[in-house]
Amino acid sequence: MESRVEPPQTVVVFGGSSEIARAITKKLCMVRTHTVILAGRNQALLDQAAVEAEEYGATKTDIVIFDAEEPARAAHVVEEAFDKVGDRVDLVVVAVGTVGTQSEDENDAEGSARMITVNVTWPVAALAEIRRHLVDQGSGSILVISSAAAIRVRRASYLYSGAKAGLDRLCVCLAESLEDTGVRLQLLRPAAVRTRMSLNLAPTPFATGVNEVADNAVRGLAGDDLVIWSPPMLRYVMILVRLMPPALWRRLANR
Repeated sequence: MESRVEPPQTVVVFGGSSEIARAITKKLCMVRTHTVILAGRNQALLDQAAVEAEEYGATKTDIVIFDAEEPARAAHVVEEAFDKVGDRVDLVVVAVGTVGTQSEDENDAEGSARMITVNVTWPVAALAEIRRHLVDQGSGSILVISSAAAIRVRRASYLYSGAKAGLDRLCVCLAESLEDTGVRLQLLRPAAVRTRMSLNLAPTPFATGVNEVADNAVRGLAGDDLVIWSPPMLRYVMILVRLMPPALWRRLANR
């Protein structure tokens, strides 16, 4: 695809310590990004991510600490992160989420609620404030990290994939709401990614690495597709997944 969008110079990353977000941030800094604000819960990992960003070309980095189990503070966190940029924000990456442990969380009210809060409620609350800021400035992009698992929820991970499905569907219409504002939203839908969060999960087809996902994300940001797939062939695989009869889907998806 021919590039239509200039690489961002200023980037805010919510969930900045995640392996996918760190890989994307490094690649953006290699191209053009000079200011990176990293927001998340783990101070030590955020510090490491900030050092990486500087090693790859960033000239200004800063950190915001927040807990995604506190959606009532999401607007304040977004405000603080935007203030630290000190300029127009070109790109906001929303990489907040948790895989959880399905076998434990499905029998635990607090665990189930946590999955929805972290994967849906906090990102949605933050996106409302992000939308307001970017629309006010009349420009900017949002990249929300979703998952191919959002396309069809499966019993073996219904809390995670169901939460991602909720966020994914909402973001499709949020993107529509941004038409003619100068702001755009894109969804990144990777297959299962080999990260710390997935160490205890069974291997899945099309599993990919963080660097491959980051490469596809950066290429996708240069274009205007609503959805960025990683690997790209997933867009065709997921057409078949959507059309698969329920009985066959249950048999294949829950192996």
